[in-house]
Amino acid sequence: MAGNVRFNLAQRLQRLETHLAQENPILLNVVKSFRTLDGVAYRMGLLDLGDSYATRVPWWPLISVLGTFSSGKSTFINDYLRYKLQLTGNQAVDDKFTVICFSTDATPRILPGLALDADPRFPFYNISRDIDAVAQGEGRRVDAYLQLKTCPSEALRGKILIDSPGFDADLQRTSTLRITNHIIDLSDLVLVFFDARHPEPGAMKDTLQHLVAETISRPDSNKFLFVLNQIDATAREDNPEEVFAAWQRALASAGLTAGRFYRIYNLEAANPIDDDNLRRRFEQKRGVDMAELSGRMQQVEVERCYRIIGVLEKTAKAIQEDFVPRISATKRKWKLRVLLLDALVYGFVFSVLLASGISAGWWADGSPAWLHNLPDSLQLAGAAVVIALLIYPHFALRQLAAKTVIKGLRREALSQEIKDSLIRAFKQNTRFMCSIFRTTPVGWGRRAQRGIIRVLSDADRYVESLNDRFANPSGHEPAGSASQASRLTDHEPANERAQRGNGIPGLVEIPTVSRVADSTRFEHGARITPADDKDTQRRSARRIIHFEEPPPVRSRE
Repeated sequence: MAGNVRFNLAQRLQRLETHLAQENPILLNVVKSFRTLDGVAYRMGLLDLGDSYATRVPWWPLISVLGTFSSGKSTFINDYLRYKLQLTGNQAVDDKFTVICFSTDATPRILPGLALDADPRFPFYNISRDIDAVAQGEGRRVDAYLQLKTCPSEALRGKILIDSPGFDADLQRTSTLRITNHIIDLSDLVLVFFDARHPEPGAMKDTLQHLVAETISRPDSNKFLFVLNQIDATAREDNPEEVFAAWQRALASAGLTAGRFYRIYNLEAANPIDDDNLRRRFEQKRGVDMAELSGRMQQVEVERCYRIIGVLEKTAKAIQEDFVPRISATKRKWKLRVLLLDALVYGFVFSVLLASGISAGWWADGSPAWLHNLPDSLQLAGAAVVIALLIYPHFALRQLAAKTVIKGLRREALSQEIKDSLIRAFKQNTRFMCSIFRTTPVGWGRRAQRGIIRVLSDADRYVESLNDRFANPSGHEPAGSASQASRLTDHEPANERAQRGNGIPGLVEIPTVSRVADSTRFEHGARITPADDKDTQRRSARRIIHFEEPPPVRSRE
């Protein structure tokens, strides 16, 4: 059974690496770094054998749209996609989280929540476990919370959109908030929508609390964009600017006093504005803000790369700086409880035996004369029985103390995922062969520490590689880059060159592994077998990520 689980995991990671080799080779080695972390976590007991840190990361660029039920989220998504995919209305139209992804099929399809819960490529993989943690039994009803929609819009190619139900329109509060927090943690960009027709704080109390007050102190707070939608409804007000000011005061009441705020509306669904000057002013403001919003949404591909590397670094530091100290502290607590229970139980037993022996005259003159009358074989057998009787209570007390410690861990204010990892690792430290006097956690040896240091070093190198691709502060072209780019362009097929020209504006093209491998083959003019071709692509991918010149003959590990 365990072998099948590990085989399935290996297959999923292999499919992920195959996808990244064509879609974004710079992240290919990041998967290998996640595998290193998996090995450390397996030995420490932090992960199940069928789990991987790589499957907890959404590898697609992710944009979530959150807000109140009447704020025009679905209308905005339809306008962005240039496709009427989502139902719209002033009331709560959709009570599910909708994950929208690209499809070449011209007909949109709606798939159940199970399609998301069981697929590690999507951001809601195994979300049913989180729902069960806050609402027992609700995990079986994952279809009541999630759905997957496909759309042929080119604006969606290479990214995932999430449309959420309105905060003020859902009765399943606890589960919805758990899913919302999960989305926020994984998203590269979070658009928080408000209704310009109801800018007062009372109309968006829940949104202010959960999407403003609880997010402004996050280290990734810059990914939150606050949008006042349907601003055209204020055109008939005596002072339209006062509506925007009232909305800003509402945000300030939740603690958000600085940042970029956006005012938009949908041109097709807009209320007519009779005053030409006023209409032009509204359209101009909308155009500026929509252009900036669209620009941020286009840049999620770049932000996705940094986010994934950030998750890699955060996970490595969490093992080193959080899990190891917590497990060590838990072991110390467990050791003290075991020693206390041993002292109480063994002290009581020895006291009773000593008192009984003295009263029975077994210890006359301070020595057990009856013991010398027994044969040596019986003495040895008796000693073995006594030792066994002494050892058994100790291990029983170890398990009793471990159960009390685990109960305490379950009551701690930590996420369910962290608690499960801590409990799993602690159980590994209480196995039969683990001494209570061992200070370091099981699996946290020199090998594990070297692995963590190597992953942290690799994470820094990945960031430097990204910086070299997307930024060049010196303004100087790296040596050899022009000639290499020329070689790649000259030898790639015309259709690939045309497709490369249709990429996202402003992004540096990342060559595929196969393209670099083909270039290397052409340079050396060698005949390469299929087995050699696979190895060549692997070496080429490493050169892409580490920006190194091709080695003469041998591969670099």
